[in-house]
Amino acid sequence: MGRLVPAVTRALDVLELFLESEAPLSAPDVMRRLGLPRTTVHELVTTLAARSYLVAVPEQPGRYRLGVRTYQLGSRYAEQLDLAAEGQQVAREVAQTCDETVHVAILEDTDVIYIAKVDSTHAVRMVSAAGRRLPAHCTSVGKMLLASLPEAELDARIGGVELVAMTPDSITDPEVLRTALAEIRARGTAFEHRESNPDVSCVAAPVRDSAGRVVAALSVSVPMIRWTEARETELAELALKGAGDLSVRLGHRGAR
Repeated sequence: MGRLVPAVTRALDVLELFLESEAPLSAPDVMRRLGLPRTTVHELVTTLAARSYLVAVPEQPGRYRLGVRTYQLGSRYAEQLDLAAEGQQVAREVAQTCDETVHVAILEDTDVIYIAKVDSTHAVRMVSAAGRRLPAHCTSVGKMLLASLPEAELDARIGGVELVAMTPDSITDPEVLRTALAEIRARGTAFEHRESNPDVSCVAAPVRDSAGRVVAALSVSVPMIRWTEARETELAELALKGAGDLSVRLGHRGAR
């Protein structure tokens, strides 16, 4: 574990005082409660106010309350919690329908992070797990999410980045990846055949929020011994329905 940064710890201590107090606090209040020097407290409060984590109360000179930035952070945290909770519920419903493994994942940089997973009742060896991070270009959920990015953002994320291989079938050529992503955008679903796991194929569909932004992807994973063209079509429709259901739960009206 890395070393804690004293200045950051003190700043968080200041913010957490406001969680315990219903009334605005002044710099002397903070000094008394935390036992910090006057200069240190004034520097901390000034910095937090400059970044909108604290805001001065006009009718009470010298006193502060939590600022809009803390609300924004809390809202983002709540959104992520909702997505994970709703994703787990929808993944469970999809898995009950097809008895295959279902994932929900989000994109972070050039990786995907799985936020929900429901396993098949069949014994299947998977490289994925809730909370695990995998290279986006090797997975159906990752390719779906990359394909949903604006071109400039996609270039910023994958330009100059080495595309590592997880299996012999993983895409490692950037131009091949771009071609695959263009096909995904046109089709609306993403497929992966033995690209992250030599024994598994997957199909994924996009999950949208209330503003229509793609915020996650839902996939169905199947062992190659059960993967057929007919099954591919069936599971693609199921992934689209599941992603649509999750999008509706997140407030997207056009998901269906």
